[in-house]
Amino acid sequence: MWDYEILKLFWWVAVGLLLIGFVITDGMDMGAAMLMPLVSRNDSERRVVINTLAPHWDGNQVWLVTAIGAVFAVWPVVYGAVFSSFYFAMLTILFSLFFRPLGFDYRSKLENTQWRGWWDRGIVAGSLIPTAFFGLIFGNLLQGVPLEVDQFMRASYAGSYLGLFNPFALLCAALSVVMVMLHGGTWLVARADETVAARSARLVQPLGLLTLGLFALGGLWVWLSGMGYSIDQMGDTASALKLLDKQVGPGSWLDVYAREPLTLLAPLSAVVGVLAAMVLSARRKGGAAFTASSVGVGGVVATAGISMFPFIVPSSRMSEASLTLWDSVSSELTLSIVTVAGLVMVPTIILYTTWCYVKMWRRVTVAHIEQDGHSLY
Repeated sequence: MWDYEILKLFWWVAVGLLLIGFVITDGMDMGAAMLMPLVSRNDSERRVVINTLAPHWDGNQVWLVTAIGAVFAVWPVVYGAVFSSFYFAMLTILFSLFFRPLGFDYRSKLENTQWRGWWDRGIVAGSLIPTAFFGLIFGNLLQGVPLEVDQFMRASYAGSYLGLFNPFALLCAALSVVMVMLHGGTWLVARADETVAARSARLVQPLGLLTLGLFALGGLWVWLSGMGYSIDQMGDTASALKLLDKQVGPGSWLDVYAREPLTLLAPLSAVVGVLAAMVLSARRKGGAAFTASSVGVGGVVATAGISMFPFIVPSSRMSEASLTLWDSVSSELTLSIVTVAGLVMVPTIILYTTWCYVKMWRRVTVAHIEQDGHSLY
């Protein structure tokens, strides 16, 4: 097996890829659900949107569960710090997610307009709120979390729930929502009834411009504010480091792009992917547009992760308590065991996810809904 330092780097990349996988797959169905009121004019068209997601939405959650499980196994200190720091934000996400499976399963059980209308609102809320809060959390991570560590190496959060709603974090939340709606729009261009697909294609254009505008504004904000941290001194990264065995100073999250020009591929892929999705959607090339928006969404997430390297949870209150991939990690033996499991399970997830998308890749039409209404959502 690899040495300790390589294992640490491997799992930083692996967790990042799992999060990108989650944003691409689950972001697709959340974005399409948020667009449902905008692209559908009657109950059949709303059911078209829902049934494009039906074969995939629950399987897409596997990426989030796997990512959280990986964080628990690989970065236990990060798991404890993040879930305690953002406890109420995480609860908000969890409780809002309840509405999605309930809405999908129950909305069509009764032939009642009010019944279906309220469940549709629940589906939209259950997609909008988690998307916004994930962006909110990342916005706070980029600024630094008021984290402290006591003499027993226990991390504690010194902030408040309302403190999460600061201007930069709200910008990141808006970017998250718009970006995911763009991604959901390209999915509907590829998979929905022609009428719904045409409306979605028209919405992809302004959503793409908003995504690029908010992404650029976020980068400008980071640059002008000097947002970020840097490690001034750290022990041997190939060894088991103590949490406070480092010196952290001010820096900029954009410094990495000057040091390592290849990292510019992340923001470049975000911009190119979104632009390509806009062009391909306008030409009604649904599959290609969805692939392009996947690249764009992945590029946005990768940009945030690469900018923070090697920080995972920077501390704005006690800089040396910042959690990095070098010192908040499990033992070498644990990483070795988890790596073997990961090398088996993650390709399995990728294979069956790909198989599901390939086998179920077809348009859901209004005629299909009306003919087989009782067997569909």
